[in-house]
Amino acid sequence: MKKIVIIPAYNEEGGIVKTVTDVMENAKDFDYVVINDCSKDNTLEICHEHNFNVVNLPVNMGIGGGVQTGYMYAYRNGYDIAVQFDGDGQHNASYLDSMSKKLVEENLDMVIGSRYIEKEGFQSSGMRRMGIKYFTGLIKLLTGKKITDPTSGMRMINRKIMKQFSEEYPKDYPEPESIVTILKEGAKVEEIPVKMNAREEGVSSISPSKSIYYMVKVSIAVLIAAIRK
Repeated sequence: MKKIVIIPAYNEEGGIVKTVTDVMENAKDFDYVVINDCSKDNTLEICHEHNFNVVNLPVNMGIGGGVQTGYMYAYRNGYDIAVQFDGDGQHNASYLDSMSKKLVEENLDMVIGSRYIEKEGFQSSGMRRMGIKYFTGLIKLLTGKKITDPTSGMRMINRKIMKQFSEEYPKDYPEPESIVTILKEGAKVEEIPVKMNAREEGVSSISPSKSIYYMVKVSIAVLIAAIRK
């Protein structure tokens, strides 16, 4: 069974080596691809210096476009399992084997690495936790399924969902919307407890000034996803 880690990266020169090294050392059954989203720093040069497997986007596509590029790469190269894995060092590759085992053994479509099942490790800021609880409640209301960490960027999918996401995927802040989309279509989604780390380098794409915009935009997108299927 072919498995691949998709690492979207935008201005991650400070953390990309650590992230890829973690995958290479702690998830040996997985291949990987870095999707460089037209970074303005030295992310691409560092990837080339270390001979990392990297796809370079000539224009910035945003997190949704970057991840979708990874799904397209994975599907076209015959992978059975693909996992999104942030390039900023927050995720731990040691969980990938248990995620893939759960995906396969329970015949699931998606497995999400959740910070909020055992509530260990980095838990994000207070404002973000409030937003996450809000989306947990909204998704439960719309789909009947409780997802404790709907904004987690550590998500593993099977080939069926990989094909779907390679053809259509939200452009901005895609995690909650894409979860609702596949749940409404009958997909089987479960979570597994993971510990995450605080970002050591770089800057989050969701700044405090963008939080309200994020909440409104994603709420509308989630509602549309819930009623269009």
